Amino acid sequence: MPQVGFGVFRIPSENTERAVHQAVECGYRSIDTASLYGNEAAVGRAIASCGVPREELFITTKLWNDGQGYASAFRKFSASLHRMNLDYVDLYLIHWPKPEQNRYVETWTALEAIVRG
Repeated sequence: MPQVGFGVFRIPSENTERAVHQAVECGYRSIDTASLYGNEAAVGRAIASCGVPREELFITTKLWNDGQGYASAFRKFSASLHRMNLDYVDLYLIHWPKPEQNRYVETWTALEAIVRG
């Protein structure tokens, strides 16, 4: 995992692909996005067209609060992969645990199952 990454929070979708290309050109190999940011598809296009092999990039995305729960975490993970047109991400995080929802343990269990394949 690279020590420094490029985050795309608050980059409008229409500017994200160009921003990620520029980041990769500057040497970034870690790209951080999230379903909440609304720009996963643009990140995916940038990954596909940046000229750096996918296996040399470290891609992080995150599960938002509305996707917490065992079954919904799987659906949201699949949706993120689909939006980015990727087979895998390197790091998938619970964006915010939201203890008052009391779903973070089942969400974590789902993420463990996702890692196991």
